Amino acid sequence: MEFHKKMRRGRIFKDSIAFVCLIVAISCLLVVLMSIFRLPEVSEGKNALGFRSRGIMKAKRVSEDVGLGKLGEMIVEMLPTDLAFTVFVPSVRAFDRDLGLVAGKSLAAENFNDTYAILTRIMAFSTVPRMITSAAVPSKREVSFDSISGFTLYISKDSNGMLVVNGVRSNYVDIKRGELVIHVMNGVIMDAEFELSVGPDNDDED
Repeated sequence: MEFHKKMRRGRIFKDSIAFVCLIVAISCLLVVLMSIFRLPEVSEGKNALGFRSRGIMKAKRVSEDVGLGKLGEMIVEMLPTDLAFTVFVPSVRAFDRDLGLVAGKSLAAENFNDTYAILTRIMAFSTVPRMITSAAVPSKREVSFDSISGFTLYISKDSNGMLVVNGVRSNYVDIKRGELVIHVMNGVIMDAEFELSVGPDNDDED
């Protein structure tokens, strides 16, 4: 009789260990599954290599591999990173092509004040006092926002999902700097009057 009791206790003990192990295994599996499904999804865009990627990796690759150039960085530095702003920054090529601005020459001491004044105006035209990611812009529909200068920006997406602002297409989207959202544009966003007053052609005439 005593022998059977010991056998029964041993079986219960082994069953308890097996049950605890099963619970631990199930708990670990649930934790793994929850961590996978809770990863935040960010809209697709192009990274520095031109391939589609998602989320933090995309923004990291853009900011490290492409960069904004010195002129673009100066525009971004005019804005506080702890407040929600979206800025559509011209690419290095767009600064040169559309405004005749090249960092080395344009930021030289004799040209610095004029260049800074132009960058300040471009920042005012191309900055919206709210966060606008590419995911926030609906497909096949144009939305509009006023920039901090009061200039209206008409924003849509092209067939590749890249942003188009007042006819200017983005090269890279959704670069984050604190609360700032930065989109690098293949052109300069400005009103017609200011466009007539700046640019390589006007400089040549002077």
